[in-house]
Amino acid sequence: PGAKVRTVFEKAVAAYRAEGFEDEWQLHHQGGGTGYEPRDFKGAPDCSEIVQAHQAYAWNPSIAGTKSEDTILVGPEGFKVLSETPDWPMIEATFEGQTIARPDILIR
Repeated sequence: PGAKVRTVFEKAVAAYRAEGFEDEWQLHHQGGGTGYEPRDFKGAPDCSEIVQAHQAYAWNPSIAGTKSEDTILVGPEGFKVLSETPDWPMIEATFEGQTIARPDILIR
């Protein structure tokens, strides 16, 4: 809580760049605040919103041919991923020292 949404967005853009997908973020919106609308506002370089505790966000990073979308509830001390699916193959992803379970690619 208290971070600027545009700062979160800028970190996402930097992650695309670090993984070799520098321009992919421009092909689809990356998500933002959610509630009554699919996106109450979208994260973007010019977004003036501030991350609030008890606010939900739906983020959907994507690259050509694949997309990952989750709904996240921000708490006073952290966040909880609301859209976890325990029966799906998972991998661990670490960002800024925090490790979370993420859906893996399903291979049948």
